[in-house]
Amino acid sequence: MNPDPEQACPIAPVVDIVFSRWTTPILWSLNEFGRQRFVELERRLTTITPKVLTQRLRQLERDGLITRTYHPEVPPRVEYEISDLGRSLGPLFAHLATWADQNLPAVDRARQSYDAAR
Repeated sequence: MNPDPEQACPIAPVVDIVFSRWTTPILWSLNEFGRQRFVELERRLTTITPKVLTQRLRQLERDGLITRTYHPEVPPRVEYEISDLGRSLGPLFAHLATWADQNLPAVDRARQSYDAAR
């Protein structure tokens, strides 16, 4: 038996890439509002620290889910935009949103029932 989680669950790498703590809100913001500068993203994602935002943006760029455009001006300007690869996640997010609308009330009831029994 192979203990490799990627062999046991072929979507594990996708979950690691897409569903880390800040990836989904960053991608959603770039998809919803278009090209943005760092400060604009920081304002929209009010609880993220600049350090974490920088780390996540770098990882998303490395993964090909966003593009970074450097404008050599004074002062320099950097913009981030969702890539075609990142945009291709749209149907997945739409399905998850539908699932959430249909099933989160049942999850909440199950949690309440579980907690009440403890």
